[in-house]
Amino acid sequence: MTTPATGNAARQRTAAMPFIMVTVLIDMVSIGLMVPVLPALVGSFTASQTEQAWWYGAVTFAFSFANFLTSPLLGALSDRHGRRPVLLLGFSALAISFFVTALATQLWMLIAVRLFSGAMQSNISVANAYVADITPQADRAKRFGLLGAMFGLGFILGPVMGGLLGAIDLHLPFFAAGSLALVNLLYGWFVLPESLPPERRRPVDWKAALNPVKSFAELGQLRGVGVLVAVVACTALAQFILYTSWVLYTTFKFGWGPLQNGWSLFAVGVMSTLVQGFLLGRLLKRFSPQKLAIWGLVSSTLAYIGYGAISEGWMMFVVIVANILAFGVAASIQSIISGAADPTTQGRTMGAVSGLQSLMAVVAPVLSAPLLGVVSHLPRGDWRIGTPFYFCAAVQAVALGLAWTHFRKARRTRLAAAPRPT
Repeated sequence: MTTPATGNAARQRTAAMPFIMVTVLIDMVSIGLMVPVLPALVGSFTASQTEQAWWYGAVTFAFSFANFLTSPLLGALSDRHGRRPVLLLGFSALAISFFVTALATQLWMLIAVRLFSGAMQSNISVANAYVADITPQADRAKRFGLLGAMFGLGFILGPVMGGLLGAIDLHLPFFAAGSLALVNLLYGWFVLPESLPPERRRPVDWKAALNPVKSFAELGQLRGVGVLVAVVACTALAQFILYTSWVLYTTFKFGWGPLQNGWSLFAVGVMSTLVQGFLLGRLLKRFSPQKLAIWGLVSSTLAYIGYGAISEGWMMFVVIVANILAFGVAASIQSIISGAADPTTQGRTMGAVSGLQSLMAVVAPVLSAPLLGVVSHLPRGDWRIGTPFYFCAAVQAVALGLAWTHFRKARRTRLAAAPRPT
């Protein structure tokens, strides 16, 4: 039984990276469990591959749309009440959504529960704000990289477990994910300390918090950010099209099932953990976040082309490994944006970033579903099935051009403002 003393003990601990890293790890394992099997679960309610692509797009759209509307509000609430209670709310919503998904008997139930889950949790953005609370600005890129490593580790464990359990029963991974979300809720209640001290909290600006579009405008006005908002939007759009297309793409092109998809996502998780947990800190000692972002965007643009063009399933793993620099892009850009924000608005700033990413996650299934639908009739191995990834490559190339232009202009501005020797 939970007592006030137990809750106070958790609050009195000094917030530190290990606490939030464990939280994110458990969170991502639970989410990773469902990734290889959710498209197959949707397919169990449909009559064709084309229908499956469209309805899977609707299910993913539901979560992203709700999350887009509420992420700035949840971020603002974490600025007012602290990170811990908002995270606990998110863990509760995840647990409920996973159990209801496991018990769903119709498509409308899947859509309804994804709407609920998206509206009630913004764990990633709040976790990023938590890290910003406890980290000096100079170390944030490395710390965001460590958090990204936990995302990767979660995607090492989660999809493989989901693939293995899904091969037994499609509903089993969702029961396991719900149980892990409950574990995270208990960990958060008993162990996770608060990171935001009372003197750094601020009242909720309800007008701004309830208007996600306004939060994007405020994000773009931060000094040194500007067009990086568009870079975040483009990279997020490409990434979410990749996520929403991955399992159905490999199913249509290579005939993969939950197990093979689980192992491919395992490989993505391994690379993400390796780069962000071990290599990123070393790279940042030699290169600026701006340079890492540029080279990462180059790498990911080429990787999207590779994903779409390959003819054999094993080649997916080659592209994943070759795309090593892309795993440092998010941490590099987040550190630049976080460094431009006021310490009292980290939650709202990260919430705005998350809201922008959620908006792109809303757009992604609207684009990926028809792109997959028009190629779903093609024979296995046909290069045209990679159409969603060719589109991603074009979007990522736009992000690369915008980022290069922005960083070049910022460098010229700094040089012009620097005092000249007399």
